[in-house]
Formats: sequence, structure tokens, C-alpha cells
Amino acid sequence: VDTAIAALTPDHVSDIMFTSGTTGRPKGVITTHGRIIPMFAHWIANVGLEAGDPYLIINPFFHSFGYKAGWVAAMLAGAVVVPMAVFDVAKAIHHIEQDRIAFIPGAPTIYQSLLAELEGRRFDSSSLKSAMTGAATVPPALIRRMYDELGFDRVLTAYGMTECTTITSCLAGDAPELVARSCGKVIPGLELKIADFAGRALPPGETGEICVRGYAVMAGYLDDDAATAEAIDRDGWLHTGDVGVMDAAGYLRITDRKKDMYISGGFNCYPAEVEKLMADHPAIASIAVVGVPDERMGEVGRAFVVRRAGHPAGETEILAWARETMANYKVPR
Repeated sequence: VDTAIAALTPDHVSDIMFTSGTTGRPKGVITTHGRIIPMFAHWIANVGLEAGDPYLIINPFFHSFGYKAGWVAAMLAGAVVVPMAVFDVAKAIHHIEQDRIAFIPGAPTIYQSLLAELEGRRFDSSSLKSAMTGAATVPPALIRRMYDELGFDRVLTAYGMTECTTITSCLAGDAPELVARSCGKVIPGLELKIADFAGRALPPGETGEICVRGYAVMAGYLDDDAATAEAIDRDGWLHTGDVGVMDAAGYLRITDRKKDMYISGGFNCYPAEVEKLMADHPAIASIAVVGVPDERMGEVGRAFVVRRAGHPAGETEILAWARETMANYKVPR
């Protein structure tokens, strides 16, 4: 083991995580140790994660949030991992009280569920120190309630993607309104620009595609040079497909998505992928899926279905079938 570890370099591949594009075809994102370790050293310092902190990892382990911002960050910091395979608010509260949880990252849904439970019965949340949220719209009122009612000392938002796990992050001490309306500043060592359709940098206040460059950008897509060249231009800029605006202080706000993706409960959902999965149902002749606003999940999928002639299946049957066929976050509501 010591020999194997000694032979590792920053350029060795650390993992290959698969992500779907707007076509729904998964692509393997190649990442190296030299991209991940420095990124999460900064992330750990920013969120205030310390050795011995009980860390409740709710985010799925197959996802960058649960794997890299979860297990990798915990191991680097020396935090105590308390894993949770499936989120259940009662079990989460049990862990908070019994294991004295200090750090909980997750989509806003997690904190909304805890606050809703708190309204019904008091529980001891005095151990909570830090929270990292994002991946969905975060109301300022939620940030304030996380401070005032759940007792967090630090609540931050961040923005990233599988191709570059963390791109921006708010900073400790940022006001709740700033945390809610932005996803922070670019992390040290990376460059961020808002670009027009030709890739030219736009000034603060102008809306365009979010592009990032630097050490943390993926090495490329596995066995797919064409897709890599499409995502990363000749100057090394990763084109995220997200549309945003950056203010004069460097804080980024995402305003739209160039791709058809929508985000449900913190998970990227791709209409083409969901449509492809649901098209296998014998009752469906054709289908179109879009994201629509949802108070709890940020967005959820809405499916417009044309049934096959003579097939009696209705909404309830089709949705029940979908829940058995695909990941829950992909199921249209």
C-alpha cells in the first residue's frame, strides 16, 4: 500500500463520474488527484469543517455532492462521517441530537424539512455549526431561519458541476441576502468569465454563458474527444451551458440554463433522458418533459403525454410505473 501511494502523482486519475448531457447520453468525466485535493482543501476552510466534526452526509454517494463534498472532504478534514442512505427527517433529527452533528450540506429541501419539523416539536440543534446549500433557488428567509431557528453559525451557497466540482462559493460572513441571491465568487486558482455567443468576456452586469478555466476543470470526457472539444475550447475555458451575470464584486448569479436541464431537489434533470425512459411505457405514444417551479423542490418535471390509441393507462398508473423504473428525482410530478 505504501508503495502504491508513493507512486501516485497529481496527474493520476482519481475517479471517473458519469453525467448526462442534454441528449441524455452519459459521459465519463475524468478527474485527477491534483484537481480534487486542492479544491476541497479550500472548500473545507471556507465551510469551517474541522477534525472530529460529526458530518451528516445525506447527499447520494454516487453524486459529486455526496462523494467529493461528502466523503472526500470528510477524509481530508478528519471529520467523523455519519452516512445516511436515504433522507428521512425523523432519522436526521435523531442523528443531530444523538451524534451531535456539526455540519450538514444539502439542497434547500433538507433544511426546509427540518424547519417544518421544528414547528411541530422542538429538538436539540445546538451542535449545528455549518451548512452548505445550493443547486436550487434559496430564499433569503430560509437562510435567516437556518441561522435563527436551527442555530447554524455559517450558511453558504455554492455552484459547481461534475466537470468542475466547485466553481464558486459564498464566503463566511456574507449577508443572508447575498447568500440567497448569488452563488458566490470564483474559488482561488480558477478564472470565471461571462461570455457572449462568440466566447468574448462581457463586463459586470451583462448576461451570458458562464465559463470557467483553471486547475479544477476536468481532464476530459472518457473516450470522447469530440465531446471534450465541444465543452472545453482551445483556450482552456469550460463552457458550462449555464447562463448568468457577475456583479462588480465578482459574485455570480445564475439566471437561466442554456441547456434544457432543470434542477429538482438539487439534482440535475435532463428532459431528453426522462423522455427516453418514459417512452418505454406501453401506453405512451409521445412525450415532452419540462421543468416547472415548485416551492419545496425548486423545480419538478411536468410530462405532457399522448397516449397510444386504445390504451387505458392514466396519470396515476404511468407515474407509479415511472417510480419503479427511474431514480425518484427524475420522476415527473
